[in-house]
Amino acid sequence: MTKPTKAPAPVKTPALAPLKIALVEDQPKVREDWSQLINSLPDLACICTCKTGEEAIRVIPEVQPDVVLMDIFLPRMSGIECVSRLKVLMPKLRIIILTAMNDEELVFMALEAGADGYLLKRTKPADLRAALLDVLNGGAPMTSEIARRVVESFRLKARTRDESLHLSVREEQILLLLSKGYANKIIADRLEISVDTVCHHLKHVFEKLHVSSRTEAVVRYMASKTIPPAV
Repeated sequence: MTKPTKAPAPVKTPALAPLKIALVEDQPKVREDWSQLINSLPDLACICTCKTGEEAIRVIPEVQPDVVLMDIFLPRMSGIECVSRLKVLMPKLRIIILTAMNDEELVFMALEAGADGYLLKRTKPADLRAALLDVLNGGAPMTSEIARRVVESFRLKARTRDESLHLSVREEQILLLLSKGYANKIIADRLEISVDTVCHHLKHVFEKLHVSSRTEAVVRYMASKTIPPAV
């Protein structure tokens, strides 16, 4: 009687190493909660936590994480500045802003500094894990609310570019001088018109660009990329 052939032993495949996550958060309780959450998710490991931007710049290059989760509001050095400095030290490092704030200006400042994504702290655990995997595959994960704000901002800029084409030559001249920091009196002297006329033109500019301040008018005008006439 022949002996039954033994089934071959199953080949053991080595387990994939978990993704290494660094967390930069100044609030102790929040830092602890997020660290525990990260470690509870499949294939993720929080390998270091930092409470300041200065500490992050010192520690993160040493531990070489795959992704950094960065709070914006840190003592002394802001999270946005920390992102910028880390990107200089580690250009390929993926950094996701993780904050409670959905302020549009902060979103763009963070992205311009080099952030690869922007999530709100109320993000669900499953969505957080998906975002961490996404950013490593070249994605730019954002909480849907943030993504919607980004889209709306681009639409607003597109409308502004169209509206700026309807500025008169005099209005563009005034905006150009305004962008150089000149007061209404100096603008009036340069253009050889009265201060009241300058104010009258600015009122129309504010209406056309849908702004309420000189600073907003200059920012919108510069973003429109129209070429102002020489003064």
